[in-house]
Amino acid sequence: MLNSIRTIDFKKYSSIKIGPVLDVLEINEIGDYSDYQIIGRGNNLLISPNVNKNFAILGSAFDYIKQEGNLLYVGCATTSGKLLTFTRNNDIANLEFLAKLPGNLGGLVKMNAGLKSWEMFNYIHSIKTKDGYIKKEDVEYSYRETKLDTIVYEVVFNIEYGFSKDMLKEFNKMRDNQPRVPSAGSCFKNPKGDFAGRLIQEIGLKGQRRGDMSFSEEHANFLVNYGDGTFEDAIYLIEVAKKKIKEQFNIDIEEEIIIYK
Repeated sequence: MLNSIRTIDFKKYSSIKIGPVLDVLEINEIGDYSDYQIIGRGNNLLISPNVNKNFAILGSAFDYIKQEGNLLYVGCATTSGKLLTFTRNNDIANLEFLAKLPGNLGGLVKMNAGLKSWEMFNYIHSIKTKDGYIKKEDVEYSYRETKLDTIVYEVVFNIEYGFSKDMLKEFNKMRDNQPRVPSAGSCFKNPKGDFAGRLIQEIGLKGQRRGDMSFSEEHANFLVNYGDGTFEDAIYLIEVAKKKIKEQFNIDIEEEIIIYK
């Protein structure tokens, strides 16, 4: 399957419903794409209308799940929902935390996504890049981040059996407090020993609105779009929050949302 060009309207494609219309490279062959930025399903992206970057997504050649022995090989264009369904149907444990965690496996691996003490790298065996397979032990990763600066085409999980419906219920419940309106997920990473949502509430920005953008009334760390939110309004709120948190708590809070200006 060959690479191709796809036109994407980020106002429709990205989860925060902001962004320009761009031609994006759809990758179906492993190679060196160092001039491109991979964007997955656009679940944690905020893209400026004036952005000057080459974006790419993984195509259907990397949308697969294969079980071999005690390992599970998953292409990085596979959605979290598809993998969760597979693990439930095959009684595979440990990935229940993918419930209501949107995105493709590539993005979830790069962000070491998860919930509290459950995260992707707890269960990964290895990953595949253009240089072949890399063992988990040779990847630098920590809470909500990795030092991966290359495209991940495949992720290999260790298999344990015993899918837990109770855990699934628990994870669904944990995410039920998340806003139903468009957002890019958590706006800021939780600083050590604290919660970004609590800090935003403390500085009085919970529910704070500018245009159609707002820090959610339901969950302060979600920057939500009530319809026609703009990149400028989103950036304004992010900058105000960073400034006030620094002034009040002397914490340099970091964005979890990925911004392309």
